[in-house]
Parts: sequence; structure tokens; C-alpha cells
Amino acid sequence: MTETLRFDGRVAIVTGAGRGLGRAYARLLAARGAQVVVNDLGSGLDDDGHDAGPADTVVTEIAADGGEALADTSDISSPAGAEALVASAVERFGRLDIVINNAGIVRAGVFPEEVDEALLRRHLDVHLYGTFAVTRAAWPHLRVAGGGRVVVTASSAVFGDPLLVPYSMAKTGLLGLTHSLALAGEADGIRVNAVAPSALTRLATQSAQPGGARASSAPIGNLEPERVAAVVAYLAHQDCPVSGEFYYAGGGQALRVVLAVSPGYFAAELSPEDVVEHWGEINDISDLRVPPSMNAFIAATRESVVAS
Repeated sequence: MTETLRFDGRVAIVTGAGRGLGRAYARLLAARGAQVVVNDLGSGLDDDGHDAGPADTVVTEIAADGGEALADTSDISSPAGAEALVASAVERFGRLDIVINNAGIVRAGVFPEEVDEALLRRHLDVHLYGTFAVTRAAWPHLRVAGGGRVVVTASSAVFGDPLLVPYSMAKTGLLGLTHSLALAGEADGIRVNAVAPSALTRLATQSAQPGGARASSAPIGNLEPERVAAVVAYLAHQDCPVSGEFYYAGGGQALRVVLAVSPGYFAAELSPEDVVEHWGEINDISDLRVPPSMNAFIAATRESVVAS
């Protein structure tokens, strides 16, 4: 029988933890012994205003269950906010072991009429830069902790969505960040993985399409945030053996998502006509490989050249 996963003695930051998925993550980790910093700016669905209420409420819930938590309302999309969040965690609890980058926004819009630079920049600021800034501020403490864990929130939108262009761009960038940080953390035992959660949260139901919700593409089942939290908790646990991976979690389902390459086709003097003639080989995905790094990808392409 598998031993119950515990987080005793561990300190975790969960961003965007005042509601939905982040709340579920924070409560699960706290219930299993972690001291948790509940970070949430408390913005409305239109990304406006600040409200300490959501973070305070989750801290109260954790305390009622016998756990220990700290509320934080720092804006993680700014360098000062990210640094203040990490400083608060270390000042209160003396260390930092886990960072779950969950904070996010999503605004749907028809491209190009409803998608402007301001909308793109806000998505990049919260998702991509916010994750970068918090993880960067936390990294020295994760190194000291010896085997820190970072969870990055990506999305199934990395596969594309015509109404979520800025969101998809930001989430796809997070995969590159995940892979690179996983390699950067190897020497210090820091493991970094990404998750694509699927749950019926207020953002998912309010912002998926202009003017309202759309049906979830997740498998039929219970789409409560708690059904995602189990996967995130394992990725945040010290016993999790992988790094640089990407998982889907939702509706009781967990699966690995990969970026893979096919053997393709090689010609020393490749011409457009060669591409046309060998289009089938170029697109053949019957023998895929999953390179663990950019260098491994380059090495794999060279192997194809040598084999030819």
C-alpha cells in the first residue's frame, strides 16, 4: 500500500490561491502538513481592483482545519511584488520548499478585432513574467532547502484556440520556461514541472468566450478543482522523481503531454521539390522521440543526418 504523502516541515507558496484551483492546492498541502502562503491579489473577473478577502478566507479555512497559513496580496506580475511574496514566506516560516505558480487571467477575443497589444501584454505579465519573477525570487531559497519543487500552470490552450490567442501564447511560453528551469535546477535537486488543469472555476466559466462560457473540453467527470489538486500535490512533493515534464489533470484523469519529434527526411541539398516528394516521411509520426533538452533535440536531428 502506498504511504500517505505528507508535507510536514515544508513551506509552500501558492499564487492565485484565494479561489478555485489555487485554493484547492493550498488547502490540500496544508491538510497534509505544509505551512502555506496563500497569495491572491483579489482582483475581479475583469482583472480590476484589489481585495484581501479571498486570501484571508482561505487562511481562515486552513486554520479551522488545524493547518497553518499566511495571507499575502502581493502583485506577482511586478518584480517588487514577487520579491515581497517570497520575503514574506521566508520571514514568517524560515524557509521555502515549494512554489506553485497558479495565478492567471484569461480574456477571450476575436482576432484581430478584439485582441490588442494591451491585452497581450497583460497576459504575458501575469502568466509568463509572473511565473518567472516568483520563481526567480524563490530560487535561492529552494536551493538552500535542498530539493525544492516548482509547479508551473500551463494549459491545454498550448494546442491553440482561435479565441484565446494571448492566453495561448503566454501558456506556451511557460513550457519553454519549465524545460529550461528543470535543466537549470538539476545540480541543486530542484525539480520543475508543468500542469494543464481542467476544472470548472470562475475564470473557466466566465472568460472562455466573449460574453459567456463554453462547454469544457475536459473528459466527462467531476470537474471540481480538488480533482486537479492530487496531481499538483505530487509534483510538489519531495518524492516526485521527474523534472521538465508536462501533465494534464482534470475530471479524475491524469496524463503526460509531450513535445516530440519524428525522424523526418534528410537530403544534403534539400530542395522544395524534395520537400514535396517526401512530405509523407516528414509528417510520419509512427516513430516519435521525446528529447529532454534542446541539445538532445539537436543531437537527434544529427543522428537522422548520419543515418541518411
